[in-house]
Amino acid sequence: MMDYKTVESYILSFDRSEESFPYGKDVAVFSVNDEMFALLIIGKEPLRLSLRADWQLSKLLREKYESVMPGERLDSKKWNTIVLSGQLPWEEVQSLIRHSYNLVIGAN
Repeated sequence: MMDYKTVESYILSFDRSEESFPYGKDVAVFSVNDEMFALLIIGKEPLRLSLRADWQLSKLLREKYESVMPGERLDSKKWNTIVLSGQLPWEEVQSLIRHSYNLVIGAN
């Protein structure tokens, strides 16, 4: 299971990444250029991380992992929520965070 500080540190390592709490102390929103690319639910155990993903990748991840579901309270075509229970290895979670960040900044 991943802890908040590990996930937060990794997300904030991206250039111009910022953290805010517009929805209260239990929801960390991470954005770049004022556009959200990650949302971390802090009040639940295990943590829940919502990330942007292209539709094909979202579909594949949801079929492969039960801990990946449509984005909670977000556009389910553009967002996945991942329960950070350890089912997905940390390296794969990192890759998905990078993918979300790159979608927002327009990188390929």
